[in-house]
Amino acid sequence: MNAPAESSGPERRPSALIAEDEPLLAQALQAELARAWPALQVLATVGDGATAVAQALALRPDVLFFDIRMPGLSGLDAAAELADTWTPAHGDFPALVFVTAYDQYAVQAFETQAIDYLLKPVQAARLQKTVEKVQEALARRSSDAIHSEADFESTLSQLRHLLAAGGGPPGAAHGAPATPLKVIQASVGSAIRMVPVDEVLYFEAADKYVRVLTAAHEYLIRTPLKELLPQLDSQSFWQIHRGTVVRADAIDTVTRDEAGKLSLTLRGHTDKLAVSRLYSHLFRAM
Repeated sequence: MNAPAESSGPERRPSALIAEDEPLLAQALQAELARAWPALQVLATVGDGATAVAQALALRPDVLFFDIRMPGLSGLDAAAELADTWTPAHGDFPALVFVTAYDQYAVQAFETQAIDYLLKPVQAARLQKTVEKVQEALARRSSDAIHSEADFESTLSQLRHLLAAGGGPPGAAHGAPATPLKVIQASVGSAIRMVPVDEVLYFEAADKYVRVLTAAHEYLIRTPLKELLPQLDSQSFWQIHRGTVVRADAIDTVTRDEAGKLSLTLRGHTDKLAVSRLYSHLFRAM
């Protein structure tokens, strides 16, 4: 395994990690990068989201080129997990560039959120613009720690909006639906239990199911959390993690541990739920 990039030193070369599940496309991107940015050192190429997160934490590159669609974790989900795991000890959070097949909704979403992207197949002229943009961002943050922290907070905000959009049209992010869901239809044996949404304390993604927790019962449904979320009233239900959505008025306490990570407890339930860094902005003392 390559050694992590050093955090200081005038001669240090900028570094990158490429996450792309199609080897030929990964090779093509690396070749184009060698022409557009000769000083850039590609530390590794990986083919899935989980490995991308692990290698990014181990190698601490300056730039991440994440394919949107990969086995397991998508590029967006991998970036979100990495952001939640990243600590100051890892240094500055890498600049993000997403790579995607042409999709007008995805392109509009990325442009709206000012996160850079590349379309497949990667074109040299477009890549050159991306390289210049990334170089400017790296130079800005290296000159000022405040800029570095601001860039990270901006990245978290951008990722939240992109994850909420879920690949749909701009404006499709989680908000107040026209007709909020009132009842959850959950299979219980050979019957269907009608669970009032008002009784739900939280939803939690679990393998191929979503757990629906009330004060007294637990149900399993097959509707993915990403499909369920837009049907819920965002004033009543808050997403606190990629896989967890809680009823806001059921939140009892929010605590911070020594590492700065947040967790919360709900009235009427003993579970302690982790709050992702992506959603920690929801909890600010009034």
